[in-house]
Amino acid sequence: MLNFLNNRFEEVLGALLLSVMACIAFINVIIRYCTNLSFAASEELTVNFFVWIVLLGTSRAFREGSNFSMNLLYDAMPRFLRKILYIFSVICCLIFFAALAYEGYIEVVDEMELNVVSESLAIPVWLYTICTPAFSVLIIVRILQKVWDDLRISNY
Repeated sequence: MLNFLNNRFEEVLGALLLSVMACIAFINVIIRYCTNLSFAASEELTVNFFVWIVLLGTSRAFREGSNFSMNLLYDAMPRFLRKILYIFSVICCLIFFAALAYEGYIEVVDEMELNVVSESLAIPVWLYTICTPAFSVLIIVRILQKVWDDLRISNY
């Protein structure tokens, strides 16, 4: 079970969220078409779940090393310089996602203290925004896992 969560967590949760989003959007379209009414909550849920899916996809990309990168100059560099550039890019990514996790945490705490609720469902907004710090930490873990694997097998 632990190996499954380690290898497929992002895919399973992302697929579940995408399925829920598709069902909500489909039901909303049918109801709007048949009754000229619309669920106000459908937009709120789909937009927030989309943010979650993007962060999960980012985590998966870092885990597999398939994140966007520009390799033209990198591949032209000598091996020693490539390793330095690799470590520099990892440090930049770690700093970025650590800052995102911290700022996301501050946002969640503020929303909890202010008792902010969503407009259409009237549920606490922090339930949506908690994914930013949580998934940022997951991305950091995935970056470190990939770095460990890369340095262990000497890809760089």
